[in-house]
Amino acid sequence: MNNLKNSSCKALVIVEDIGLLIIAVATVIAMGFEVVSMFKAMSVTLADLLLFFIYLEVLAMVGIYLKSGKLPVRMPLYIAIVAVARYMILDMKNLDTFRVLGLSGVVLILTIAILAIRYGHTKFPYDDKDES
Repeated sequence: MNNLKNSSCKALVIVEDIGLLIIAVATVIAMGFEVVSMFKAMSVTLADLLLFFIYLEVLAMVGIYLKSGKLPVRMPLYIAIVAVARYMILDMKNLDTFRVLGLSGVVLILTIAILAIRYGHTKFPYDDKDES
């Protein structure tokens, strides 16, 4: 039974690593497509730069997970904030007042969530015993 459990865990780790590799390769390919489109357009916009920040955050998230085996909850929240900012920049002309207020509220809620998580980690740190 214990041998089956170990082999199942190893299989899941392999599947996780393959998934992370696919995510990393797909992100690098998407970055390449974005660079090509910027060269074709012969311009770089703020939306392009924010998209690169999203790509870099995804790669950083994959790197952190590969190094530590843990995924900080804050990373997807950072990506979400940049994604909302990018959406607002791209669609600013078509956004009405209530939608801008709603999107601003989303960013505020995400920011408060990040602050709460940071506060919780500093005030109530994990014990090494809890990780097993």
